[in-house]
Amino acid sequence: MALKQFSTIMTKWQMHALKNNASLTKSFSKCMSSSAASKSFNVGFIGLGNMGSRMANNLIKKGHKINAFDVAPSACKEAESKGCTIYGSPEAVAQKSDFVITMLPNNDIVYDTYDEMVKNGVNSNTMFIDSSTIDPNVAKKVQQLVKSKGASFVDAPVSGGVMGAENATLTFMVGGTKAEYDTVKGLLEGMGRRITHCGDYGMGQAAKICNNMMLGISMIGVCETMNLAIRLGLDPKTFNDIINSSTGQCWSSTINNPVPGLSENAPANNDYRGGFSTALITKDLGLASGVATASNSPIPMGAIAHQIYRTLTCRGLGNKDFSYVYEFLKNEQSQN
Repeated sequence: MALKQFSTIMTKWQMHALKNNASLTKSFSKCMSSSAASKSFNVGFIGLGNMGSRMANNLIKKGHKINAFDVAPSACKEAESKGCTIYGSPEAVAQKSDFVITMLPNNDIVYDTYDEMVKNGVNSNTMFIDSSTIDPNVAKKVQQLVKSKGASFVDAPVSGGVMGAENATLTFMVGGTKAEYDTVKGLLEGMGRRITHCGDYGMGQAAKICNNMMLGISMIGVCETMNLAIRLGLDPKTFNDIINSSTGQCWSSTINNPVPGLSENAPANNDYRGGFSTALITKDLGLASGVATASNSPIPMGAIAHQIYRTLTCRGLGNKDFSYVYEFLKNEQSQN
């Protein structure tokens, strides 16, 4: 009887110990994850434009050492004044970095940059992150290239614009394995508020292209609507307040309103300088058109938006913020 009681007591003790160990293991993992997120790394940053420069600055504020490169000497000089160490090539940046983030203009530049970075081999522990907006199939090709050299890659394009980059409130859309997502999440949190795993390689780019097609369409809608309302005699501020408390509310009406004076810090208040350029939204809508054709998906509104922005770009307005469509519509009406 005593032996049976002893056995029962031991069994309960073992179960209690296992429960405590599981709790301790969970707490330890959580602690390690938090530590990894706060650890300082050598981070390579390639592409120091309106977005990249601000993203790099936020990583510096988090205590990371930034190794940087850009083809523009002025961008390098500005980054150096903020605390970045400048290198003469993407390859040199990669050799010195635990993570490498690229923020580049288009498919060809992204692929050529990665080809140069890894052609002579890379550290297998280096994690490459592309935050450019490119074709999902190009992202997959870059991943295969990096993998062939023994390193890892994820596509992680961003949404949130220049203000999001400035305030570290970007949304990152990550394509890669769950393990790779977990590896980069802590670092990306130094630049963004929402880090989402979208699926396998290229799925971050797929999400970004679809999002930007919606953005281009909605901006044109806001521009048309504001122009019509003003021509009908409505006060622009009064009408915009109505939109933003009604069903027409969207990012283009609240944060980046195309009418000067209606949204604080909007490019419209600065002659449409800065922000998200017409040339870039034209490029992104071209990507949407390409993947829509490949997947046999009809995008009538996306196609019309693409043609409108192409027209602006062909007229030499590619450097203006994409909200310049409003001024374009106003000027077109005054000429008719």
